[in-house]
Amino acid sequence: MEGEHLRFGIFLAPFHPVGQNPTLALQRDFELIEWLDWLGFDEAWIGEHHSAGYEIIACPEVFIAAAAERTRRIKLGTGVVSLPYHHPLMVAERIMQLDHQTRGRVMFGVGPGALPSDAFMMGIEVERQRDMMDEALAALVPLLRGEAVTMETEWFKLRDARLQLAPFTKPHVEIAVASQVSPAGARAAGKYGLSLLSLGATTTGGFNALASNWEICETKARQYGQQVSRKNWRLVGPMHVAETRDKARENVKFGLKAWLDYFREVAALPLAPEGPIDDAVDAMIASGLAVIGTPEDAVAQIYRLKEQSGGFGCFLQMAHEWADRESTLRSYELFARYVMPEFQGALHAPRASRDWAAANRTTFIGAAVQAIMSQIARHTEEQQQQQKKGATQPARKTGS
Repeated sequence: MEGEHLRFGIFLAPFHPVGQNPTLALQRDFELIEWLDWLGFDEAWIGEHHSAGYEIIACPEVFIAAAAERTRRIKLGTGVVSLPYHHPLMVAERIMQLDHQTRGRVMFGVGPGALPSDAFMMGIEVERQRDMMDEALAALVPLLRGEAVTMETEWFKLRDARLQLAPFTKPHVEIAVASQVSPAGARAAGKYGLSLLSLGATTTGGFNALASNWEICETKARQYGQQVSRKNWRLVGPMHVAETRDKARENVKFGLKAWLDYFREVAALPLAPEGPIDDAVDAMIASGLAVIGTPEDAVAQIYRLKEQSGGFGCFLQMAHEWADRESTLRSYELFARYVMPEFQGALHAPRASRDWAAANRTTFIGAAVQAIMSQIARHTEEQQQQQKKGATQPARKTGS
């Protein structure tokens, strides 16, 4: 994969255990994105949730607006806006405003909604959510491309609707559709020519479905006369890296239990294996769900995903607080230092230069020694000439 340029980022749900100060938790999220921006990560996607008390950002657009003011280059995406919960015109207006506020750093991730408890509170039937997402996309795609839309469904109406602003991003803001194991996301991405965001890429079901999901996406794109690109395909998976595997395992004992409990007892996604924490860690590593180890283990995971998928454009770490603040930030630093350059063509030139210098070391040392000896000889000769010149000159007379 040397020479190819993968992008890297995070998918920030976020995950913050009940019982902690939520205000400080949000500030840690901002701090994390500032740190990633400094480290050179490419993207951060921020989620939308409305229940269960664990994933506590309700409006990713508000969060992105604040994060954009604290950062310089990292792109910021909604990860994701749950389309059945919003009128399409209002969503499009917010995204277009962010496109201008961020000077083109916003990305628009969409999905049907992940937590059934959110849909329940709004009286939305869970089985209707994916159809509602597709209906919303039929309106949002042309709206964000500057077109006027007239459309009526069971849950929204648009009458000659259009946005007040033209896109800052040319030709338009990137739209990405979330996908788990179900083919709904891949079908929608292909149908509208959008990017694909595979949230469960490292789960057993999600991993096994990677190749087939992309095939579905491409098939739908051909059917509807659209184009899709693997460069815009993002895969998501959790990682925590440290200098050694033992240290990484020790680090995650800080907060992994709360994360496991959330997915075992509350969330609808079957991410967490059963058993004591040490057994759970073993199972997560063995299944490929997570990397809890060294940068080398992270590199191996990305190669594994590339082989299984056939190629993708961006890897997003599922952000978490398995470790304490210091160890979490250190994990991202190690990733940026040792993992990212392996997939961004940054290592070949330094390695080649080092190997070339090492292979020719004898020649270079010989030339350097010769240059030094020449200078010594020249200096000695000059000194000898000055001494001879002084010896042949008559002594000066001095006045009495």
